[in-house]
Amino acid sequence: MQVLNILKSKADDSVVTVPPGTKVAEAAKILADKRIGTVVISTDGTTAEGILSERDIVRELAARGGGCLDEAVDAYMTSKLVTCTRGDSADHILQQMTEGRFRHMPVVEDGKLIGLITLGDVVKARLSELSMEKDALEGMITGQW
Repeated sequence: MQVLNILKSKADDSVVTVPPGTKVAEAAKILADKRIGTVVISTDGTTAEGILSERDIVRELAARGGGCLDEAVDAYMTSKLVTCTRGDSADHILQQMTEGRFRHMPVVEDGKLIGLITLGDVVKARLSELSMEKDALEGMITGQW
């Protein structure tokens, strides 16, 4: 399965972005209000400059205390983004996320942000694919094909 299929299966394909300079407290409120785990940092809403996750915020809260909430997201965002394209395979993405220990990956093509996939999206897609394969094999064995 490819990232394209994963994006098509998502109920909401929008990507929540915030501009650099946004306060961490504001980003945290957006995460809570929208019940999402990450925001992409983007000046223009189409170019991914960084990513800030709930984990990033929690780590800074533990290390620095509540004062970090008044700082800009650019101070804590991951700026060395690992991205994918629509043509990448779910297996490859799953491997990258597992090895890199992250749960969100921007989908970028021609330098433009076109989507965001989560570890949960990839696992759901792989489980669906495995279920279809199982059904096909059972059908061949029982002669239903």
